[in-house]
Amino acid sequence: MREIEITRKDEGQRLDKMLQKYLNRAGKSFIYKMLRKKNIKLNGRKAAGNEKLKAGDRVAVYLAEETIEKFREEIRVEEQKIPLDVLYEDENILLINKPYGILSQKAGPDDLSVNEQIAPYAVRRGWMSEEDLNRVKPSVCNRLDRNTTGILIAGISLEGLQTMAELLRKREIDKYYYCIVKGEIKKKERISGYLLKDERKNTVTVTRERKGQGAYIETWYEPVESRNGFTFLKVKLVTGKTHQIRAHLASQGHPLAGDFKYGSQELNRKLRSRFGLKGQLLHCGEIQFPKTMTGCRNLQGRVFQAELPSDFKKVKSGLMGDGTWEAGM
Repeated sequence: MREIEITRKDEGQRLDKMLQKYLNRAGKSFIYKMLRKKNIKLNGRKAAGNEKLKAGDRVAVYLAEETIEKFREEIRVEEQKIPLDVLYEDENILLINKPYGILSQKAGPDDLSVNEQIAPYAVRRGWMSEEDLNRVKPSVCNRLDRNTTGILIAGISLEGLQTMAELLRKREIDKYYYCIVKGEIKKKERISGYLLKDERKNTVTVTRERKGQGAYIETWYEPVESRNGFTFLKVKLVTGKTHQIRAHLASQGHPLAGDFKYGSQELNRKLRSRFGLKGQLLHCGEIQFPKTMTGCRNLQGRVFQAELPSDFKKVKSGLMGDGTWEAGM
């Protein structure tokens, strides 16, 4: 027999979901069979599996140790392979400043991403134990493209994961991006359209009228500085779709500097030649949490910022400093 004590990291999830993580080699049918036969009990009583767990609850698994080990693959923390620039951390979440060229999550089995670095960081910092990893899987809650920098939210407890997922689903976390675009924009604006994704090419098209399965999008932006034919722009996603900022601004005649997928190829070749720029200048530089939250309440109303990367600052200075950028090209 083995007894599992529920901690704050686990509370809020259903019993059956926790058991599927703990007995991670067992099928659902086996777990429900053990619940029906009272081989698994919650606080000494028969359980159905849909009970919401609370800190201090005790789950008793009345199985031989050999059987438990047969259905259980112990999760071990891996070595941290990428250093994390952590802007904020607590027992529920990490706010990470993602660098250029790194994936948020793996696209293939051999990829290196921020997501795999969260658990070793949280264990090393004492926010989690290796035992916690058998019942809670830390993960990024939002995603940024490989070549987009800035703030990633990661959940390291069930409360953190569930709260952030709900806030992001309801679009209650305001996320502000900074970019450099072609053309001088003089006023703030809120634009809308329809975005159609081509899964095969991993590209999107933005149109004024809806076509096919196009999804409605809205983007808000405000010029921070305009000079020399470029604008340093602050952008808020009212909706959040794949490549929305890049494609939506390009459809308005203001492609992002360095964006080889949706931007001006002639401009980008010049940028690559002068600055070594290989991807879009797009940075998630600020997030604002709502004033009222049911979970992770210590984040209520708080604002977090991530400084522009040094390469971004260098290009911005080169493009928008005194004088004309084309000079000396």
